[in-house]
Amino acid sequence: MALIKSISGIRGTIGGYEGDNLTPFDILKFTAAFVKFIQKRSSRKCIKLVIGRDARISGEMVNQIVCGTAQSLGAHIIDAGLSTTPTVEIAVPLANADGGIILTASHNPKQWNALKLLNEKGEFISAKEGKELLTIIEENQFEFNTVDALGSYYKDSSLNKEHIQQVLAMPLVDTDAIRKADFTVALDCVNSTGGMVLPELLKELGVSKVEELYCEPNGQFPHNPEPLPENLTEISNLLKEGKADVGFVVDPDVDRLAIICEDGSMFGEEYTLVAIADYILQHQKGNTVSNMSSTRALKEITEKHGGKYFASAVGEVNVVEKMKTVKAVIGGEGNGGIIDPALHYGRDALVGIALFLTHLAKSGKTCSELRATYPNYYISKNKIELSPDLNVDHILKEMQQKYNNMPHSTIDGLKIYFPDEEWVHLRKSNTEPIIRIYAESKSEEKSNALAEKIMNEIRLISIQAS
Repeated sequence: MALIKSISGIRGTIGGYEGDNLTPFDILKFTAAFVKFIQKRSSRKCIKLVIGRDARISGEMVNQIVCGTAQSLGAHIIDAGLSTTPTVEIAVPLANADGGIILTASHNPKQWNALKLLNEKGEFISAKEGKELLTIIEENQFEFNTVDALGSYYKDSSLNKEHIQQVLAMPLVDTDAIRKADFTVALDCVNSTGGMVLPELLKELGVSKVEELYCEPNGQFPHNPEPLPENLTEISNLLKEGKADVGFVVDPDVDRLAIICEDGSMFGEEYTLVAIADYILQHQKGNTVSNMSSTRALKEITEKHGGKYFASAVGEVNVVEKMKTVKAVIGGEGNGGIIDPALHYGRDALVGIALFLTHLAKSGKTCSELRATYPNYYISKNKIELSPDLNVDHILKEMQQKYNNMPHSTIDGLKIYFPDEEWVHLRKSNTEPIIRIYAESKSEEKSNALAEKIMNEIRLISIQAS
């Protein structure tokens, strides 16, 4: 069905033919290339890698291929087993490893899997490093070790608990406040590894009443695993029935966090970061970062607390790079991704839950009341599929010329700033002839209308260019 090789890793659907899908051959070659890439960077004779996976059905099979391939090239393996993406990110520096591989297709359906790649800091490899890795794959020159030089294998089942303990130890996590609030929390973990980790986290935070939905890590996703409103009707209905004070939903690898209010309404994936930034900035002055497709509400909250907001190109690695440059105290993405450098530079739903519950407890408000304290914006997310023979860069340049008299940025595609705090962000896909169009305004109707206006202009340019 699909195989996508990019600078951030490899992902695809299980089964089919080599080179067209994520087959054992493709997994082996990509793993071997990554091991070779890490060996070139490391001063060690034998490198060490941490491997972890989400609960999707193909995970065990992919894990065996990855671990065996890495061992055959002399790498020593620490297998975290069923774990979360942020757990592996924390484990790499904790184990003094040279890198890590996370086996997860994130929010993609169950037929997908992927290899996400970490450096020695437990952070995703950069675009430059990803290009080097792709070159190694294309060269396809691998010499495997003899029997006396094979790598070792060790299974470490303690890393999820270590992750929880590190979250509990964060200075702005207040377990006493959470315990006194006596929250009832609903969880939807889409039958992946969040179902192992989050109930234990909540227990340690002082939450004694938990309503669990889909917390068995069997990989049988009960609904589309991307935590978007249209996929969260069941937990929303549970909250409407008055069974919980707040609901949390995570994707299969537990790096994105969606929040549901006590009345069943969506807190808003864009506002997960806004709320947590608000809490952190109340206690720690500093700057914030999100990507260019995220809500301007974060900018307003940051400036309210005396900080400065910065925008990065889309992609976690770009957000992290900008956060380090401007010394941000909090950052992330508008998809529910929280990056708190107080623990590590990676999106982490465990951190998000612990900080949000602390914030909610100390606010003395209900979840919906807390949401009402933030600026209200709406983002319309769209895409246009173009003919493969069209030059997408040319279309974006035409749009830039059309709006050249308006404030705009070309850091990542084209972002146009309109009056009344409206904006539109146009980005091309790296793998398909697609332009993504995100538009934000103060009402859903206005944001949709703005997006439609821009899309019609793109269609007209496309017709003229064909």
